[in-house]
Amino acid sequence: MNYYDGGKYDVIVVGGGHAGIEAALAGARMGKKTLLMTLNPDSIGLMPCNPSIGGTAKGHLVREIDALGGQMGLAIDATFIQIKMLNTGKGPAVHSLRAQADKKQYQTYMKQVLENTDLLEVRMGEVTDLCVENGKVTAVYTACGAKLHCGAVVLATGVYLKGKVIIGEFSQESGPAGLMGANHLSGAMTRLGMELQRFKTGTPARVDARSLDFSKMTPQYGDERIIPFSFMSGKIEREQVPCYLTYTNEKTHAIIRENIHRSPLFSGQIKGTGPRYCPSIEDKVVKFPDRERHQLFIEPEGLSTREMYVQGMSSSLPEEVQIAFYRTIPGMENVRFTRTAYAIEYDCIDPLQLKLNLEYKHIGGLFFAGQINGSSGYEEAGAQGIIAGINAVRYLQQEPPMILGRDQAYAGVLVDDLVTKGTREPYRMMTSRAEYRLLLRQDNADARLCRIGREMGLVDDARYDRFMYKMDAIRRFKERLEQTPAKAHMSRALTGTDPSGPQKLADILKRPGVKAADVLPYIGVEELPDEEILDSLETEVKYEGYIDKQVRQVEQFRSLENRRLPQGFDYHSISGLRIEARMKLQAAQPENIGQAARISGVSPADISVLLVYFEKDAATKA
Repeated sequence: MNYYDGGKYDVIVVGGGHAGIEAALAGARMGKKTLLMTLNPDSIGLMPCNPSIGGTAKGHLVREIDALGGQMGLAIDATFIQIKMLNTGKGPAVHSLRAQADKKQYQTYMKQVLENTDLLEVRMGEVTDLCVENGKVTAVYTACGAKLHCGAVVLATGVYLKGKVIIGEFSQESGPAGLMGANHLSGAMTRLGMELQRFKTGTPARVDARSLDFSKMTPQYGDERIIPFSFMSGKIEREQVPCYLTYTNEKTHAIIRENIHRSPLFSGQIKGTGPRYCPSIEDKVVKFPDRERHQLFIEPEGLSTREMYVQGMSSSLPEEVQIAFYRTIPGMENVRFTRTAYAIEYDCIDPLQLKLNLEYKHIGGLFFAGQINGSSGYEEAGAQGIIAGINAVRYLQQEPPMILGRDQAYAGVLVDDLVTKGTREPYRMMTSRAEYRLLLRQDNADARLCRIGREMGLVDDARYDRFMYKMDAIRRFKERLEQTPAKAHMSRALTGTDPSGPQKLADILKRPGVKAADVLPYIGVEELPDEEILDSLETEVKYEGYIDKQVRQVEQFRSLENRRLPQGFDYHSISGLRIEARMKLQAAQPENIGQAARISGVSPADISVLLVYFEKDAATKA
């Protein structure tokens, strides 16, 4: 094809999903002329699966995107129809915010933000190939014959690469939600030497609310006290809508078992690997035969639609089978489908081929973000998007990359896991993946990352001033609580007991059931600060000992993490390493000892050999 000159940009982002949005906004806000290429501008910010943001560990990622100067937190705060804090019965490290979104409002909000951002253009088109010269990406080609020149590219293609939708015996090439797929870029990536994987995900049916009997279900309400995702949103008061809880039963399971041979998952029709932590209903029935029921949440897709999302009922069984087992569920006896559940297969890259800045190891300026990296989830995608967007600009500016450590952010854990360990199934963020959960709380995401966002040029004056006010307030209140003696009458009023000895007010706040709002009046605070300040202050004081212990662990960890390893080194030359370790290290080319230690197949003994080898090498050169 003869390509015409379609113009020149600094950064081109391919894909308008959650990763592409954050990458494109980062590029433009950091002062670079940015183009977002999308198959369809109407699908910008699409939620093809659950219309929600946040959840366990995922809520942490949204707070981190916000702290860095991203958009996801502000978007969901503006468009949620129900919001609640999860895991409040557990410690603060695992508290996670989750919000049900108005699906269309969220898309509209994001599209408007993109269209009104300086230096950012949105354009419809399919990117089919990449131009690489002298080991660097220099342009992208489109199906309509344009050659778009650039200095960096972020591929954020979601589940569109050679997408294939499967429902029972039926299948067709398609992206999610009936949208067009992208069928050419995979071939171009393979020609450029990239190793691809085939993954699978799925989504439940959508049903007509008028066909449901909610009296047979249990209402699930949002929190009365609304805590926003973004610390820029301020106080929010909004009427919320309920979700509903119901369950499968033995009749449901019997129909599934009787038709399991028609499931593409078990017939072999589906080749891609599905997510372990979000299985289909047929997977649940087969793998947990003793379970009498599985819970389902019926969730509205928005205020202007009757469509309801059936969380927990993902399936790829034939449509008539789906209808049959849905109608065995209390409250769904007369259910009408608006959209049938389906599975979707798609191509993604093996993330072991990426650096910690999400740049492809063998082509300069080519970055990857989101589900193309083997992850799942809107929040995981958004976090990778802002990191890739920032680093694309840093690459153009010839500045050091922004790499978040495992002790700095869940986003750091996410990226490190993907590029160091790789993944053979869609990767989902969980609190258990983070070693330093007490340091990576959602309430202190701004304390951890806002200064970094400021340094990168994404945190404006208004956001930074608000952040500094919060940090200063927490510091001042904590110091005064640590310095003010707790008198007998204070102890009796706050705890109902006399003091056992000399105490400070901070010691009283550490007692179970005592709240920061109860204690602050005793240091002369007449008007209580915002609840986010109270929550952070309370956590900092109550968990001070545990936090200090984890800080010491991080300091020990950094002594290894910061020991750099040479790039392009021949690990086969170290005779003391086991053969498997040599092969794994040679392929991964880790950037530091800490990353090397997390590679599957590299043992602590292998790390000891590495340390001795490079210490001797350094001594010899000295």
